[in-house]
Amino acid sequence: MQRHFRILFLAVLGTAVSHCHDASADWRQFRGNATTGEAAGESLPTAWDDEGDGKIAWRTDLPGRGVSSPIVVGKLVIVTASSGFKQDRLHVLAFDSETGRSVWERQFWATGRTLCHPTMAVAAPTPASDGRRTVAFYSSNDLVCLDLDGNLLWLRGLGYDYPTAANDVGMASSPIIVDGTVVVQVENKGESFAAGIDIDSGMSRWRLDRQQAMNWTSPALCRGNKGPLVLLQSPGKLTAVDPVTGRQVWEYVTGCAGIPSVVADAKQVYLPAGGLTALKLTGDKAELAWQENKLGPASASPIVRGERVYTINSAPALSCADVASGEILWRVRLTGPFWATPLVAGDYLYCVSDKGVAQVVRLGATGKVVSQHDFGEPILGSPAASDGALYFRSDAHLWKIVKR
Repeated sequence: MQRHFRILFLAVLGTAVSHCHDASADWRQFRGNATTGEAAGESLPTAWDDEGDGKIAWRTDLPGRGVSSPIVVGKLVIVTASSGFKQDRLHVLAFDSETGRSVWERQFWATGRTLCHPTMAVAAPTPASDGRRTVAFYSSNDLVCLDLDGNLLWLRGLGYDYPTAANDVGMASSPIIVDGTVVVQVENKGESFAAGIDIDSGMSRWRLDRQQAMNWTSPALCRGNKGPLVLLQSPGKLTAVDPVTGRQVWEYVTGCAGIPSVVADAKQVYLPAGGLTALKLTGDKAELAWQENKLGPASASPIVRGERVYTINSAPALSCADVASGEILWRVRLTGPFWATPLVAGDYLYCVSDKGVAQVVRLGATGKVVSQHDFGEPILGSPAASDGALYFRSDAHLWKIVKR
């Protein structure tokens, strides 16, 4: 599985910068550093109209399509895009978080299949970073690793090893980085697998065969007895594995959703299955705590913060439930539909609809939509937060929102 290790360049553009920062303010991967969707400790603007407490700091153009989310590493905002008639030109772009100006851009040719649904993009998975390097994954199954100056460290075309690992809609699972391992999940009706790849060398540490079924969920983190575990959600089961060895620690067999992804806190796992299923973490195993069929998310993944878990259904309505019992405490109607997963910071939840309407919900004994902002463009990527700022991206633009 390591026999193909090809590096293909289109162009190398940009300048080098230095990086020294507080990692706690970063937003390094899909749903944040802990993959929970919580921007812990952040105080974010709650409205950015003329009378709100926030404003648009800058907006910058993007060169191609993308439904991936931005990530923030130090003073860099990093996004991916895909362009060209076949979307076979792959972009990784870094912008200065203060000014929105381009710091560097790297482009590569796709080595794998680029067919996807018209509403999707080859740049669908969200990139990830360990604070020194960034990995970008694409629907073409190309995995690129760069340092924070944009220098290419390695590139793997996983399609060479798994040529039938593709579908007609497009792949969207986002990688995560844990313990020096890049974990990718590629599941479809053809060759399906999860793999752990050494971030230093780009070589595979492990590979697990997975169910051959359509699936767009992303790996997530949870607590294990000896360190973090990686959760891999498939249509037929949830598996917890050691990120370094790929060893299975536990599994829970059930019918799982194929789009919204599992999330975990220190005590429980919240799985989109039979509505929403909570699994209690006990040592190195997981046991059923509760199941609530009225909490089932549509496309957006559930979010957990403190004693509450939040889901958005197809209505679309935002539900708030107690993590201990699954009891639904309140619901509030939103303006949808939603593909993007929301984020939560303090007492506010931030979500953006497919049509580009951002909505801020104040959380408490009840939920209330306190502001809306129409970006005027479709947005399928989830928002990111760092250092008191929000970031949103569409196919065409990247925005930064700050407090006045």
